[in-house]
Amino acid sequence: QVQLVESGGGLVQTGGSLRLSCAASGDTFSTYAMGWFRQAPGKEREFVAAIKRSAISTYYADSVQGRFTISRASTKNLVYLQMNSLKPEDTAVYYCAAAPVPTARAMAVIPQGQIVDWGQGTQVTVSS
Repeated sequence: QVQLVESGGGLVQTGGSLRLSCAASGDTFSTYAMGWFRQAPGKEREFVAAIKRSAISTYYADSVQGRFTISRASTKNLVYLQMNSLKPEDTAVYYCAAAPVPTARAMAVIPQGQIVDWGQGTQVTVSS
């Protein structure tokens, strides 16, 4: 298993930027694909972005493509989500996740119930 702790959330105005960080621990970090999900009030948790364990490939939800960038620093066991051009509809609790899947896209398509490693979440609020 991988232990995950998110940070970097906060309040920002429309058009602003935030960078979320996810600190991972556990021997299997380097072998897992990592991803970010979010859950807005009254809505189901949805996929946002993922990165392959080798950091070669990434995958994004259509709603954030071109605005968000996921990256990882394996030597520091860190995964980042750089969020630019934020919109009020980006307001949500953002969760870091890890899964033993071979591709970034797999994080988006596997049932979330199969993802066993989650962080506690960090709140992102975008004011209009």
